[in-house]
Amino acid sequence: MKENDAFSSVKRPDMTGGTEGWPAGVKIVELPDKVDERGRLNFLEAEHDVPWEIKRVFWITGVPDGQTRGGHSHRTCHEAVFPVAGSFDITVSDGRREVTLHMDDVRRGIVIPAGVWCRLENFTPGTVCLAMASQEYDASGYVNDYSQFLREVVVGADVVDPVVG
Repeated sequence: MKENDAFSSVKRPDMTGGTEGWPAGVKIVELPDKVDERGRLNFLEAEHDVPWEIKRVFWITGVPDGQTRGGHSHRTCHEAVFPVAGSFDITVSDGRREVTLHMDDVRRGIVIPAGVWCRLENFTPGTVCLAMASQEYDASGYVNDYSQFLREVVVGADVVDPVVG
């Protein structure tokens, strides 16, 4: 099965609702929002707003129309993803359940635990997507083929719980 086939008919739920039926461990993070005459301030704290020590921060910008990012899963690394500017859609799947969310609020991010496939698409011009990871970059920790991902999920690959470690 190709990744695009698996994600072709996913409904887009309201992010303010619960996460029942979502991929295992995926959750929304609500950040503090401090607004006054000087503007808006949003922030997050490692091991509080995300349940791990942040080891790597990266951002995605300048995604051409029609292009996607992600398209992979991590075996042991967890990520939190936030729309700092603009918007995009993110689809996450644990091989059994999948959901697509429209990310357009700087106060809301998504926690993606190890063992969950993600794909980002439909970027608006000027989008800045900020991600924080629990591990430093390690190419060997990625699963870049959706069929391989499904095989590992079915077999029960060794993934690490983001809270327990």
